[in-house]
Amino acid sequence: MPNIKNSIIQKISFSEINKFDVALYIKREDLIHPTISGNKYRKLKYNIEDAQTQQKEVLLTFGGAYSNHIAALASVGKAYGFQTIGVIRGDELGGNLSKTLDTNPTLQFAHQCGMKFDFISRSDYRNKTSESFIKKLKDKYGDFYLVPEGGTNELAIKGCEEILNAETEKFDYICVAVGTGGTIAGIIKSATVNQQTVGFPALKGDFLIEEIKKYTNRTDKWTLNTMYHFGGYGKTSDELIQFINKFKSETKIPLDPIYTGKMMFGIIDLIKKGTFKNGTKILAIHTGGLQGIIGMNSVLKKKNSLLIE
Repeated sequence: MPNIKNSIIQKISFSEINKFDVALYIKREDLIHPTISGNKYRKLKYNIEDAQTQQKEVLLTFGGAYSNHIAALASVGKAYGFQTIGVIRGDELGGNLSKTLDTNPTLQFAHQCGMKFDFISRSDYRNKTSESFIKKLKDKYGDFYLVPEGGTNELAIKGCEEILNAETEKFDYICVAVGTGGTIAGIIKSATVNQQTVGFPALKGDFLIEEIKKYTNRTDKWTLNTMYHFGGYGKTSDELIQFINKFKSETKIPLDPIYTGKMMFGIIDLIKKGTFKNGTKILAIHTGGLQGIIGMNSVLKKKNSLLIE
């Protein structure tokens, strides 16, 4: 059983915004567990309970080669005694598994936790939710408990609702990075009527609005700011990396370049632009994902770009 800690709330002192009359805090969900941290624990909590109730022995899920969700599910499986299977986007990765594991810290970690991989083509991956595709997986692997890509389902939303509590009610804005939309849906459902929730998508496009609406009937008090995706999922820039390094240097808080780094860059930029009125209290949710830094640095190194410190 994993030892899950309570997350703490820290006030942020950062040179770029200290002159503004806006108070910025961060909820350190990244500290609740070293490998099942942040929103990944929240999303998996009730799915694991459901799998145990159904007496399932195998967890199967989907993800990319550097997926936080893949790493977290593998770690959860090891902690709770499940066999785990990761259906991974990119069949070329399966040609030489030893080489893939040597060069990919995420899959290496998942493999060390006991996860088995099924590498599939990108075209097949696009059909991963179809009934025929799921049937083929069941024919191959037997009776498994299916956890969606990114972990988002109704049970995940229930877990993410627990990110907010009585201690967070004093804040005017709740800010969170957005991937599949599950975490922000849970926050929207549990935010008070006086709070505004702002999501910062890591992906390009407005399709996430409809995804989020599937999980919450609340149509007001939340928005998505699509200005800080830096080109889309997995995309970065020297400006973003410099910001992440400066933020860590001043606050001692690490951010990842896929989700939390972009969210925090956006919040800081909006404060500097005077978006928030004087006296506003903002709470940013640190959703973890720090395991991805090593993989991103290996990519940046090949490009002779800045590395995350």
